[in-house]
Amino acid sequence: LHHFPVEPTPDTLSFYVVYMCANIKPRSVASYLTGICNKLEPYFPGVSANRKSILVARSLSGCMKRYGTPIQRKLPLARQHILSTINDLPPNASHDSLLFAAMLTTGFMALLCLGEMSLPDNVAIRDLRKCSRRSTVTWFDDGYGFDLPYHKADRFFEGNKIRIIRRGDFNPAPVFRHYIVSCDKISRLNPFLWVTAKNEIPTRTWFMKRLRRLEPDEQFAGQSMRAGGATAMAEDGCAPHLIQ
Repeated sequence: LHHFPVEPTPDTLSFYVVYMCANIKPRSVASYLTGICNKLEPYFPGVSANRKSILVARSLSGCMKRYGTPIQRKLPLARQHILSTINDLPPNASHDSLLFAAMLTTGFMALLCLGEMSLPDNVAIRDLRKCSRRSTVTWFDDGYGFDLPYHKADRFFEGNKIRIIRRGDFNPAPVFRHYIVSCDKISRLNPFLWVTAKNEIPTRTWFMKRLRRLEPDEQFAGQSMRAGGATAMAEDGCAPHLIQ
């Protein structure tokens, strides 16, 4: 149509960068460009070198300056949010209330994102292989742990060992233990760790509805657990490399 050469030269890649940045966020264009080069590498061996050329790099840099937008970050949850959730639990709390409190506490203490404990609302992109299993739960004298299955950056499918221990006067184990007891009563045959009263893995919407009751401000979301936990660790004097 535009009589461009089929081979992805620095010129054509630069044109692609400028065109796409005018329509979508430049940060996404950089990722798209990496994926394109990965797919074209078997057919055009020089595409990676062209991707790293000065022309393409400066085109992308210029578009970042012209079309770039500030990164919008969610506010971190505070310790008071976690304590309020736990202290408001009645003696005969429902299973879903225990589940929410356990997820909120675990995400805060282990620096987990909501997506690592729940399913996406979009059924088409759900993957049960990424869901933690009840059988991996381990109890320690000072806390508990479980296995977090692989993710897209885990090339060798090793997963991660999550261990949550008491921190100062705050002990997250009791609320998690209460949830596990309730979970074993209503879903003994369900292999997954996080399960609602309907014997289903909670979705993002399920969690967010309950988070909105705790904190109506929309500046708080699933990422707020990790951000809040990291902030709390920094306040406690934890070394930065351990928080990362």
